[in-house]
Amino acid sequence: MHAHGGKEAAVLVPIADWHGTPGVILTERRDDLKSHAGEISFPGGRRDGPHESLERTALREAEEEIGLDPADVQVVGALPPVGTFVTSYRIQPFVGMVSEGASVFPNPDEVALILRFSLDDLSGAYAMRRLVRRGVPVRTPTFEMDRHLIWGATARILSELLARLGRI
Repeated sequence: MHAHGGKEAAVLVPIADWHGTPGVILTERRDDLKSHAGEISFPGGRRDGPHESLERTALREAEEEIGLDPADVQVVGALPPVGTFVTSYRIQPFVGMVSEGASVFPNPDEVALILRFSLDDLSGAYAMRRLVRRGVPVRTPTFEMDRHLIWGATARILSELLARLGRI
């Protein structure tokens, strides 16, 4: 599928069931990082060379960023790729079901917080908003969760997931 972006990357959309309430695991990136500082994102990153599959990239990055063992994830599918305009990434999202009892912990070099939001709460927080980024107004999907604003590629991936699940 076509998406804007010349650099290949992948993210894992980890779905866990917390006592009958399904939700996703996201990260808040550290404020002092060079790119995407302080943003809310799925665990993921750049492909580690042409020999690495994008699915493997997503699982590797989730293990590096949040300590999620790939053995605790069952990849159940992929969502359409999403392009980023400023950084020119083509991001391939993979949806993975996280085993009950799997542990996660933030890599202190990259992740400030691990966030867990139920699909119901995310559905209720969905809104199209006009944001100004680098002086350019854009109308984009957003999710306002407590003090966290989820926008950009992460919000576009979330809105695609929720739409496919019939929740928005």
